[in-house]
Amino acid sequence: MIRRVTRWLLVLQGLIVLGLTLALLKLAHMQHVLPALALGIGLVVAIRLTITAVGFTLAWHTRSETPAAFRIGLATGARLFCGEFSASMLSSSWNMPFFRIGKRPAAQPVDLPVLLIHGYGCNSGYWRSMSKRLSAANITHHGIDLEPALASIDDYLPAITLAIETLTQDSDCDQVILVAHSMGGLISRAWLCEHGNDRIAAIITLGTPHHGTTLARRGIGINSRQMCCASDKTPSVWLQQLECMETAQTVDLFDSVYSHHDNIVSPQMSAHLEGATNFALSGSGHVALGMDRRVHDYVIHRIRQIAASRKDRQSRSPT
Repeated sequence: MIRRVTRWLLVLQGLIVLGLTLALLKLAHMQHVLPALALGIGLVVAIRLTITAVGFTLAWHTRSETPAAFRIGLATGARLFCGEFSASMLSSSWNMPFFRIGKRPAAQPVDLPVLLIHGYGCNSGYWRSMSKRLSAANITHHGIDLEPALASIDDYLPAITLAIETLTQDSDCDQVILVAHSMGGLISRAWLCEHGNDRIAAIITLGTPHHGTTLARRGIGINSRQMCCASDKTPSVWLQQLECMETAQTVDLFDSVYSHHDNIVSPQMSAHLEGATNFALSGSGHVALGMDRRVHDYVIHRIRQIAASRKDRQSRSPT
């Protein structure tokens, strides 16, 4: 569904560019096609820039207090905005419409296999840049497309079960690592509460609104309501119930990677998961997290660290 939607959005944007170009040539009596075409493209880009700017503006109003060590200046702020805009354009106009991250086995895998779980309004194509880094690191990984896009988070759990079973069978491993972006982290938490942690070595979440985000109140779908929090930062009933079902041992499996300048998860500290291993950074937007080299490096480092620790425990256990 998301793949079709993003393709149709590209068609719509193309029609807008074409319509404006023809209008400028016919009605405004422009003499040359290229300037008219440039203005048409400029309008579409301006609309996309405005959408990104609105997201940052809304997130600013409900933001967390940024620790001194993570505060940024105007120049870094401009790079933050441009980086998030570029990531959004790349993801929605290229990666998600035209790429599917399915089974990506490594020729000689040296670490635990990884299941990539996308977030709200996305598909497996979101992980294209992460997938390239994992392949280069010789890490077997699978992607998954979760449908329908606006369903309850709980409705995705059977698909996660099947994906984990497939990955363990294909990789001949009894455990996997989940790497999840945004809503994908909440799906992972819900799956763990229902199925336990026997088959999960670790879960790494990127920009997940563990305690809700105010911007979800402006979204559509059951999953948006589940991810939201009130203006006083009170999480949704679904999130409160999820937290009640978790144990300290469950949360200990998590790494939460997040940005103090996230433009979708606001308040940004909602992504900080108490009891988990938290890795905070600055200067990265929500979509850009999955394409940030710092995040790639951290994820690969943690995958190898977790796999090495598991091998060490197995070597020490009596046979």
